[in-house]
Order: sequence, then C-alpha cells, then structure tokens
Amino acid sequence: MLDQPAPDFESPATGGKPFRLSRAKGAPLVLYFYPKDNTPGCTTEGQHFRDLYPEFQKVGCAIVGVSRDSLKSHENFKSKMRFPFELLSDAEEVVCKLYGVIKMKNMYGKKVRGIERSTFAIDGKGVIRREWRGVKVPGHVQEVLEFVKTLSR
Repeated sequence: MLDQPAPDFESPATGGKPFRLSRAKGAPLVLYFYPKDNTPGCTTEGQHFRDLYPEFQKVGCAIVGVSRDSLKSHENFKSKMRFPFELLSDAEEVVCKLYGVIKMKNMYGKKVRGIERSTFAIDGKGVIRREWRGVKVPGHVQEVLEFVKTLSR
C-alpha cells in the first residue's frame, strides 16, 4: 500500500456527519486502527494522540481513529477521553478490509478475528506515505508525529 493512493471510503463518524477520506485531501492525515474502545492499550494510544494533537495541528495534520465499535460507543469513548479528533465506526469491517487490518489473533489462548493495531500516514495528495502494523503503543504516536513533520516540508 506504500506510495499508493489511500483507498477511499465513507464511514459513520462521531460529531454527527459521515467521514469521507477523499474530502480530507489537501492536508496530511493520520488514520489509525485500534481494536476496541475503553480497553487499556486503545485508551492509552488515543490519549497519546490527544496529548500530542496540538503538535499534529501545527503541521496541519488531522487524526482519525477507526474501530469496529458502534457510533454510540465511540461518542462515549471520545467524550470520556476528551479526544479532539473524530472516531469512525466500521462495524461491517469495510474500511478494515480496504486497509488489510483484520487478522487472526490470540486472546487468552483462543484464536479470534480482530483489528491489528495499525497506523497510516497519508499525505495531502491522498497517498499513503508510511504504514505501521502490529503497533506497540509506547513511543508510537511520537514516531508518527516525527514522520508527519517530514510530509509538510
């Protein structure tokens, strides 16, 4: 997917109106996929994006989070964590499949289908310039920010 146009999609989003990727062109965008609202790793990752959000804004970069949770769950999670960015509900896994983030994972010894924590940096022309898959949360958001800074030079 690297250096290819990011697959376009429209998805229900917090904030009351659907999000369409093609409408976000003109500025860099971070699209991050996470397994589930209100779980420890996903909460920490979201908080890191929230805390560094002003730095992303300085370089004109938007952030959007995606999981399979319902819009209602997302609205509650966003409000509780005070996320300044929108969360997209992909209950039908349409966006997850476009970006190839659904994987078989081990949960307490059982095989389950779920989202592999992944992040995509998309430039202002709508091209994927970097992807991180199988993300480990510590230090990740700072690494994404440092990369995004190179997109606006």
